Amino acid sequence: MNAEPNCPILYSVQPKIPAAHLFEITCTVQNPAAGGQTFCLPAWIPGSYMIRDFAKNIVQIEAWAGNQAVTMTKLDKQSWRCSPCNGPLTLRYEVYAWDLSVRAAHLDQLHGFFNGTSLFLLPRGKESAPCIVDIRPPEKSTIRGNWRVATTLPRKTAAPFQFGSYHAQNHDELIDHPVEMGDFTLATFKASGIPHDIVITGRHHADMERLCQDLQQICQHHIDFFGELPAMEHYLFLVMVTGDGYGGLEHRSSTALLCSRNDLPQRGIDEIDAGYRGFLGLCSHEYFHLWNIKRIKPVVFSPYNLNRENYTRQLWAFEGITSYYDDLALLRCDLISASSYLELLGQTITRLLRGSGRFKQSVAESSFDAWTKFYHQDENAPNAIVSYYTKGALIALALDLTIRLHSNNSKSLDDVMKTLWKCYGKTAQGVPEGAIEKLAAATAGIDLDDFFNSYLYGTEDLPLDQLLPRFGIEYTLRPADSDSDKGGNPSQRSKPRIVLGTKISSQNGAACISSVFDNGAAQRAGLATGDLICAIDNLRVTHANLEQQLNNYSAGDTLTLHAFRRDELITFEVTLQNAPADSCVLTLSENADASVLRRRSAWLG
Repeated sequence: MNAEPNCPILYSVQPKIPAAHLFEITCTVQNPAAGGQTFCLPAWIPGSYMIRDFAKNIVQIEAWAGNQAVTMTKLDKQSWRCSPCNGPLTLRYEVYAWDLSVRAAHLDQLHGFFNGTSLFLLPRGKESAPCIVDIRPPEKSTIRGNWRVATTLPRKTAAPFQFGSYHAQNHDELIDHPVEMGDFTLATFKASGIPHDIVITGRHHADMERLCQDLQQICQHHIDFFGELPAMEHYLFLVMVTGDGYGGLEHRSSTALLCSRNDLPQRGIDEIDAGYRGFLGLCSHEYFHLWNIKRIKPVVFSPYNLNRENYTRQLWAFEGITSYYDDLALLRCDLISASSYLELLGQTITRLLRGSGRFKQSVAESSFDAWTKFYHQDENAPNAIVSYYTKGALIALALDLTIRLHSNNSKSLDDVMKTLWKCYGKTAQGVPEGAIEKLAAATAGIDLDDFFNSYLYGTEDLPLDQLLPRFGIEYTLRPADSDSDKGGNPSQRSKPRIVLGTKISSQNGAACISSVFDNGAAQRAGLATGDLICAIDNLRVTHANLEQQLNNYSAGDTLTLHAFRRDELITFEVTLQNAPADSCVLTLSENADASVLRRRSAWLG
């Protein structure tokens, strides 16, 4: 007799051979489809809009029912069909896990990490079936340290932070709880009475007490902003520490983070340096996503189709608005000063101004083309695309200031977000295309068609140089001091900087062109990405001395440059230019009148 239609799908996960980076997974379907059960693995993971084809990491796979092997036929790059059989039907397969990122799976002797999109095959037709997962420990001899488990998957029989049985209501929930296993550091704080755990994997010397205090302020700020925390029993920050890492991915009750160990707070140091400020901003960003994208989401993501691209022009709102509020929250929590926040905001404006792609691609197009352009950037990206994160954040800023101006500070983008939560997030309704623009106009009480047509659907530069002074912020532009200058601070140079109009990287010590910018000296002279600059006016050039050599010239000078393109030496005549004024500096106005100061105080908090 067949099992009931809603009987659970049974999974097991074991770090089988950590040194070979192999997880072993089983999936048992007690009532397989009569005509043959089909299985598939997602092609992408929510929050990272790129087809990643996780099924390519399945090393081997087999199926059986009872004691009989079952034939499996591969249908496409991510799907298999089993021959008809009586249940239960069990699949056993190995997954190669060596992607040290927040998006996939990673396993070695030191730790294991996975997203469900990388490991859990979905039996088609059983998307709503409950799931039970047995997370099994590795053989003790194959690992180092005493491993535990950290996840927000609901526990079935497993003890807290231990291997054992977990469960999920359906496959969608199953793949939205990443799992970390290893010998990690654990700390806990509460926000709105809900436990929030911080798990750090990797060598570090972080001040965990301070980290808890600072994250508690940020989390409570976001909860107060929306008025409530979405329903959950606890929240989890999963942090992987490396020598030089950065990244984050949001989930329904957790986030996976990658950071540099130097970005964590150190004991005995009270100030927040640039690295720790960046890490707090990352945590703030991912926590804000609890509302904005995990619950307030585009209609096309309700539900997700993880087999193919899901197109929307709204990513600017979900990533850009989140990017606007992540650093602003640090200021409103009094974790950073106003000048520190303006430095960050100036750096965001600088990133936008340094790419001519903003004149060729709108932010709406950038959202739509994320699958093929933003996540597949090449050497011409600065000239061809605009980031829906960066310009999206600045559209959010301009929209916030515009609403405040036209409502005499009685309304703001804050009100837009709270309404989105009430009308769409809490009701689990997808946000239709154009709904956010209409809501913003209704909140402001004015027609915003020109605003969105110009800055969201068009390619015009935002009028921040006009808006910010009305809030007591002075807006100035200057040339970059060096290739590493991010903007945000006053210049340290007395002489104009000479540039080729390129991005230069080191290739075994040589100066290699990695990008050529539109209308720069290099492009006009015919230099190209990949060219190795070896001499200027018959003097040898290296990556280390290129900047110094260029400083001997002035704008308008023409020099002879020798470069290798592949294995051919080519001579170029290059007419030099001054660095463009594309670095933004924002400062508090010292002469703002009382009304402007009130406006600024209401905005910055």
